[in-house]
Amino acid sequence: MSKQIAIRLPDELVQYIDQAVEEGRAPSRAALVAQAVGCDRRRRRAERDAEILAAAGADRDLDELAEYAASVPMDDLD
Repeated sequence: MSKQIAIRLPDELVQYIDQAVEEGRAPSRAALVAQAVGCDRRRRRAERDAEILAAAGADRDLDELAEYAASVPMDDLD
């Protein structure tokens, strides 16, 4: 399911989005905005996880988990 929303963006961002669509780097404005929001969400999740691991201190038992997590594409985490 998807929901339509209205957002205001600075002219230079709209120009960038339109150029990306024109050049075929994104199928639509909405697709590029959704991709950018998804990327931000994944980055924030990774930052949160890094903070949790840092607070727990160095732990050799987590090395295998970190290696596995580094090999999993971020898109598969949603």
